[in-house]
Amino acid sequence: MAQHYRPSRSLLFLGIALLGLAVWAFLPNKSHAPKLGLDLQGGTQVILTPVSTGSQPIDAEQIAQTVSIIRERVDGFGVAEAEVTTQGSGASTKVIVTIPGVTGRGVVDQLKTTAKLNFRPVMAIDYGSPNAQPTPSASPSGSAKPSASASPTKSATPTPTPTVSVAPELLKAPIQSKTADEQFGKRFQALDCEKSDVMSGSTDDETQYLITCQRDASLKYALAPALLTGSDIASATAGLPQSGAGAWQVDLTLTTEGAKKFADATKTLSSQKEPNNQFGIVLDGLIVSAPTVNEPILGGQATITGNFTAEEAKALSQVLKYGALPISLNVDEVQQISPTLGNDQLRAGLLAGAFGLLLVVIYLLLYYRALGVIAVISLALAAAITYLTFVVLGREIGFTLTLAGIAGAIVAIGITADSFIVYFERIRDELREGKRLRTAVETGWVRARRTILAADFVSFLAATVLYYLSVGSVRGFAFTLGLTTLIDIVVAFMFTRPLVVLAAKSKWMNSGSKWTGVTVDREVTTTHSEVAQ
Repeated sequence: MAQHYRPSRSLLFLGIALLGLAVWAFLPNKSHAPKLGLDLQGGTQVILTPVSTGSQPIDAEQIAQTVSIIRERVDGFGVAEAEVTTQGSGASTKVIVTIPGVTGRGVVDQLKTTAKLNFRPVMAIDYGSPNAQPTPSASPSGSAKPSASASPTKSATPTPTPTVSVAPELLKAPIQSKTADEQFGKRFQALDCEKSDVMSGSTDDETQYLITCQRDASLKYALAPALLTGSDIASATAGLPQSGAGAWQVDLTLTTEGAKKFADATKTLSSQKEPNNQFGIVLDGLIVSAPTVNEPILGGQATITGNFTAEEAKALSQVLKYGALPISLNVDEVQQISPTLGNDQLRAGLLAGAFGLLLVVIYLLLYYRALGVIAVISLALAAAITYLTFVVLGREIGFTLTLAGIAGAIVAIGITADSFIVYFERIRDELREGKRLRTAVETGWVRARRTILAADFVSFLAATVLYYLSVGSVRGFAFTLGLTTLIDIVVAFMFTRPLVVLAAKSKWMNSGSKWTGVTVDREVTTTHSEVAQ
């Protein structure tokens, strides 16, 4: 079997795979560096515990909605690599928020604030974006629904400076003067949803006027003080009409007090002209939806229609149901690392890795000489594959390189070097038995590969067990150790072995020079002499 081995074929396959990995890692308009963890680039990690404020226990839906709202708040910081995850289940659930590069107590305060849901009369809308969506409609449950296909009237010219045109009976806190009215209109006209910080959300004071944007930044609104709050909603469900025909809709059930407020508000709103016959559903200071009121809604039951998809209807129902969350968030732990400290730790980790690699390289070159050069090249290739893999995994599955992960990579240097040492020593054993170099390289590999595979299997098994039984940064160490162990096998089988086979065919390696690293003639001669005696 050894006679049919073609080392050039293994090198070709490895070269093609390495080229494909490099192209994948360095795709245009993509990140070309490993994704660094909080301890290496600085930032804030907050661990929050949901706490019920009522008598009912916290359920999975409330947790999911909490995570969704917090994720939107985190996205408002403008950090592309922020993460919001949960750990545990039921009453022991933890919400873990990681925001690289952002520090400050304000981050924590904004994350733990319970979301506010308000219903506000619309004073003015700017339809300046071509992405503006049709306006949903609100009507009593069970009544004939208005057509959902009608789109809002869009202005051909920019919206002029608006004035307050909401019915006075809806205004709890009217603007006090014409001057203040004009200033409010100018601020509305100057707002740019694509550039403004308003898209990061804000604490919504329901007693004040509000200038804000729709969540997709397609529309901007001038809104009056709130008519209802999230606490006035008893339940909200998404579904299809009872007739089975039509698009998805959201059915609302209001509390007793909410039903009275809603009835009074919709009587007035339904008599107004567009856009003053709409109410904005505001969550965290941003418009979620702005249905048109076509008729008074009495009895505490209402339906919102508007060509919703199933996902859109379910998302809106969740906002209405849990917008004013019946849970609060307690801060269990806050870890803040400055970018400077993160850079220092990264530099220290890389320095430790470089120093360890240097010691291994010196040893291999001094002891194995030409074979040591092959080992050093193999180590360099393993490092390159590891780096490219970190880049790809960070972009595709969110793998984050932490200080513990760097430690795992440093440990892997010794594991990889050990594979080369096992192979080289097996070659020397074969030479001591009087075999030629080419034969020693082949038979030595047959004996060495079992040891290499056994050692790597034990290392990979330990990494796997550690990964599944540990938490936090220890999992990063285990993942990196397991990954680099697999890379070690690939390099040993696909690169180191074929390179040694090719080197064994050269005249210089068979010349007996002490620089080849395979000079054992004296030991062979001594052995034969002892046998002769």
